[in-house]
Amino acid sequence: MSPRLLVATANEGKLREIRALLQGIALVGLREVGIDDLDEPWDDFVANAVAKAREASRRSGLPALADDSGLCVDRLGGAPGVFSARFAGAHGDDNANRTRLLRCLEGLPGPLRGARFRCVVALADHRGPLGPRVLRVQGTCQGHIAPEPRGDQGFGFDPLFVLEGASRTLAELPPDEKNHRSHRAHALARMVPLVRGYLGVGWNSSV
Repeated sequence: MSPRLLVATANEGKLREIRALLQGIALVGLREVGIDDLDEPWDDFVANAVAKAREASRRSGLPALADDSGLCVDRLGGAPGVFSARFAGAHGDDNANRTRLLRCLEGLPGPLRGARFRCVVALADHRGPLGPRVLRVQGTCQGHIAPEPRGDQGFGFDPLFVLEGASRTLAELPPDEKNHRSHRAHALARMVPLVRGYLGVGWNSSV
């Protein structure tokens, strides 16, 4: 039996997605180990993911997987970016965040509504063979912002984000399809073999 892996998030929607993508690995969330949430102190996806993975592993004694992800809108110079969850001010107010984004893009035609989701995933094991080192990967998906929210299968900006070459938003996709096409899916597809190798076979210094 593989050791437990801590997923360093208090976001239940995100935890469900990661559980679906990491089937067969014993996962626990932050609340299951008595941690409410972790700070994202930096204005950089990589720095935030690495900081959260290290802190979660240090506090729990478990290998920890953390991600930092967000929506980067071309017209807004890459905003909201790392501030996606608190774009409207209060952390995690999805409706307010979507409303503010639509106001920022009000009246703009489709070609000027380009955007991408970006995700960085980091694995740390403070007390294990990794020591101070952190494995990290990233994934993106291109698309554009719809004029109004559609769908109820996702969270955050999912109801507004239409994948490149598609007509449906991420929130209109069945979970299985989203889990193959999202930015988080792309990042985790790169991380999964590293996690399985690390937890199941032991540390390979060539990774």
